[in-house]
Amino acid sequence: MTMPNERRNAVNHTRQFLVDLMNPKKTPRVPKEIRKRAYSCLKHYPGEYYMEEAAVQAPKIFGDWDAGIKDD
Repeated sequence: MTMPNERRNAVNHTRQFLVDLMNPKKTPRVPKEIRKRAYSCLKHYPGEYYMEEAAVQAPKIFGDWDAGIKDD
């Protein structure tokens, strides 16, 4: 069973993975087309602000499992 904080962390970690994919210093030898696709995916991907708002507005989906504890 996926907990709300695990779901939120998955979204945040996926965002960071896509950001890292666009950086040749962090991910060398990644084809240019893959970097373009990562950029395209990130164009409207929710940032940290929106994930925090989602946690407030939909705590059963994106909230903290224990109130007051923020996982990264």
